[in-house]
Amino acid sequence: QVQLVESGGGLVQPGGSLRLSCAASGSIFSINDMLWYRQAPGKERELVATITRSGGTNYADAVKGRFTISRDTKNTVYLQMNSLKPEDTAVYYCSVKYKLRLSSPLRDYWGQGTQVTVSS
Repeated sequence: QVQLVESGGGLVQPGGSLRLSCAASGSIFSINDMLWYRQAPGKERELVATITRSGGTNYADAVKGRFTISRDTKNTVYLQMNSLKPEDTAVYYCSVKYKLRLSSPLRDYWGQGTQVTVSS
């Protein structure tokens, strides 16, 4: 099926930058939307950014103007995070909507998550 490999998390000071990557692979027909979510301790998981197959993007209000989502032709999605704030601290999860075959319904698959900590 599909595999997702995330990387790029870590510890950064406020105002710093990080770039997350998520590489999707597998014997699938297509990958449609690619998404980044995050979950902070004691809070619900929230949608951070979405990018469609055609490159359309959408962002949560909390990250607009600071985060940029992109994807390449090899089904890797990136999240460039600038001007990071302590409240951005969370586990960040990559997710994809994919089809196994042309006639298959869209399914969701999640990565294992990567920790981002913003602290001085």
